[in-house]
Amino acid sequence: MRVALSGTPGTGKTSVAAVLKKQGYSVVHLHAFAKENHCIAGVDKKRNSQLIDMVKLDKAIVKNFTSDALVFFDGHIGHLLNSMDKVILLRCHPKELEKRLLKKKWSAKKRRENIDAEIIDVILCEAVERHPSEDIFEIDTTKKTVEEIATIIVTIVNKNFQPTRRYSIGQIDWSEEILSKNHM
Repeated sequence: MRVALSGTPGTGKTSVAAVLKKQGYSVVHLHAFAKENHCIAGVDKKRNSQLIDMVKLDKAIVKNFTSDALVFFDGHIGHLLNSMDKVILLRCHPKELEKRLLKKKWSAKKRRENIDAEIIDVILCEAVERHPSEDIFEIDTTKKTVEEIATIIVTIVNKNFQPTRRYSIGQIDWSEEILSKNHM
């Protein structure tokens, strides 16, 4: 089973992926895999980031990973891949996300762009456009350790990805942050 571990930058994907890997799960870092499989389509100079050919990446994933084995695909583009059987979205309250992105020394513009994306559910909306809602799980990472998040993911896996009210989409809502003083 191919599982996207996605979310806005700073929500904890790579840290959680590292814990899952330590626990023996197969983890693929999407950006590295895209580079290794010649799926880089160019450079976005404005954002100083590489553009990934998503169609080519989807084909490379299908070619290299059967859907029989459980594999987690770590990266904020995972939810955009049609090859994913399930999607786990990590979410984080915008105020905490700001702190995390500051620690990463991201520019104010880049922080704002990602915080805004988190507030208005950009990644969730993109995921819902491509995957059935019962195949998408949302986990609020705001006040959880990476180990706690990994444990939640393992529980979801052990329950064969059965829909659960607690982690089904629509439980997380940061929209009140749009009106906050810091946001304007």
